[in-house]
Amino acid sequence: MKKLLAVITAGCISTLALAQQDPQFSQNMFNKLWVNPATAGSNEAICASLLYRAQWVSFDGAPKSGVLAIDAPLFNNKLGLGLTINTDEIGFEQGLTAKLAAAYRMDVGNGKLSLGVDFGLLQNTIDGKFTAPDGVANDPAIPQNAVSGTAFDLGAGAYYQSEKFYFGLSSTHLMESELDLDKFSKEYKRHYYGMIGYTLELSPSVSLKPMIFVKNVTDNTTIDVNVNAHFNNKFWAGLSWRNEDAVVGMLGITLIENLRLGYAYDFTTSELKDYSDGSHEIMLGYCFNVKKRIPVSIRNVRFL
Repeated sequence: MKKLLAVITAGCISTLALAQQDPQFSQNMFNKLWVNPATAGSNEAICASLLYRAQWVSFDGAPKSGVLAIDAPLFNNKLGLGLTINTDEIGFEQGLTAKLAAAYRMDVGNGKLSLGVDFGLLQNTIDGKFTAPDGVANDPAIPQNAVSGTAFDLGAGAYYQSEKFYFGLSSTHLMESELDLDKFSKEYKRHYYGMIGYTLELSPSVSLKPMIFVKNVTDNTTIDVNVNAHFNNKFWAGLSWRNEDAVVGMLGITLIENLRLGYAYDFTTSELKDYSDGSHEIMLGYCFNVKKRIPVSIRNVRFL
């Protein structure tokens, strides 16, 4: 176990010095705004979602991540605005990201094409309470007191959506911003994302919703392939596979109209499977339908 902790610790320090992986989630179908600003307003309703993920729960200092996302359509669904706030904690490192997204939406064929950008603020903190697994104290490479840094961030994306199909491409950390953290710096490497999904109606009460979600950063590519079966627009259950990492089971329910609760559990398939008890993820989402304004001429009795 000490050897394993040392490997994880070395990975954390390497991450601080070289690159930043955006936090990983399994229920990506409910978390599109976090990676693609062009999805702002795509539900044509005022929507809010909250995801919380506890990864590799048997490890001390294992990653814990949360995302709050709120978005809404404006000007008869021609514009979309969104806000995402992410907290990410792994070991002695804590991160906070806040992003404001804007999207322009236009009719293309039977659907809508959206182009979006987001502007963000990155903050990263090292708490200074780290103790090396080998007991070495006062390592000059490790801050002895809490240090933090901030930087601006930029992302962009495109998203096409029709009644049953969607497709999106996006990138985060376009500026590859660098944070100054006392004795070393941290660079947020550019991430690239792709998503594609479809709704297949099997019957009036049953539908399948497959999705492929791809993330690339530096030379690392992660692919999530999943499908959810929805029953009576109230329950859903599904499976997902992530290359060289996990098989995921998903369940969900619509508690009341437009209020959804989802849960995912990752069964680790990587080399960590002998040490990890898996990962838990909870999603809560709500959408408020925006009533379309009735033209004045329709309300006026002289035009009835």
